[in-house]
Amino acid sequence: MGNKKTKEEGTNRRKFIKLGLISSITAVAGPSLFSNLTAQEENPVSENKNNDFVEKMRLLTPDGKIVEVDATNINKYPEAHITPKESRKGIPNRKFVMVIDLAKCKNARNCVEECQKAHQLDYNEEFMKIQLMQDNEEASPYWFPKPCFHCDEPPCVTVCPTGATFKRDDNIVLVDADRCIGCKFCVTSCPYSARIFNWGNKDKFDNTTIPYSPETSIPATEGTIMKCDFCPDLLRQGLLPHCAKSCPMGVIYFGDKNEDIVTNGEETIRFSKLIKERGGYRHLEHLGTKPNVYYLPAVNRQFPLERGFDVDEDIIKRYKNVDYVKELKEQGKI
Repeated sequence: MGNKKTKEEGTNRRKFIKLGLISSITAVAGPSLFSNLTAQEENPVSENKNNDFVEKMRLLTPDGKIVEVDATNINKYPEAHITPKESRKGIPNRKFVMVIDLAKCKNARNCVEECQKAHQLDYNEEFMKIQLMQDNEEASPYWFPKPCFHCDEPPCVTVCPTGATFKRDDNIVLVDADRCIGCKFCVTSCPYSARIFNWGNKDKFDNTTIPYSPETSIPATEGTIMKCDFCPDLLRQGLLPHCAKSCPMGVIYFGDKNEDIVTNGEETIRFSKLIKERGGYRHLEHLGTKPNVYYLPAVNRQFPLERGFDVDEDIIKRYKNVDYVKELKEQGKI
């Protein structure tokens, strides 16, 4: 029974950062963050001298080599509650970054829905938005996932009168609802429209026993500002953010710029190589906000745009005022 349980626990995991490797592993693998594990494949196991199955983990070293180590030899950050005061300290020596591959996106919306579920958002509250973009009249439109950009020069932090919005050393920008007065200065200053106001309607969530933390954004407080938080509570456990690990197409890569590595849970690659070879760019670069979300252009797309309307009828309604969508409806394509 124990052996079977060990095998089952190694299945369907998207683990990605291993913060704090012990010295014996560091000597082999170096201070790398990433394990090269997939969501579909079972982790390799081997038998020790007691004939017990031991889960193995494949780690990517700083020089790009894959090494295999016992999972039991890897220290993880504990799943502990992070107080508002503690949340202002970033995870040491990390510079988190996200890369979104527009060529892969088909508007499956798993990223939106998993984020909503994890952060206890209502149907119309979205930290991750999927926009329909068209750069010019001659170009074809494409799906554009848009989270908070966690800028290095965040105007939202500058205008906040109470210090509720703050930037950490690990690149993450958070909101402390205990300090937020709902003035909306940050909402109007954000050029990416990444922030939403909490109008309430949270009665369906039982949060009476949950201590508040800016790292989880729950329990939410009516009359305050909410936004994408890069899921630092998951990062401390060595997991990808909800949006990245839930995407069926591997659209969202996440990682550490210091180590120059990002992963979508299935593919692990050098951040600098990915950006350079695929023509990576930052949205509204000219504004000088220095966002930590990068995009790969929507070239050689894997899916026709129409596939993005296959989810349900409500999706078509969301984009009903877009001229291109009107044309598709008239042509009977959606």
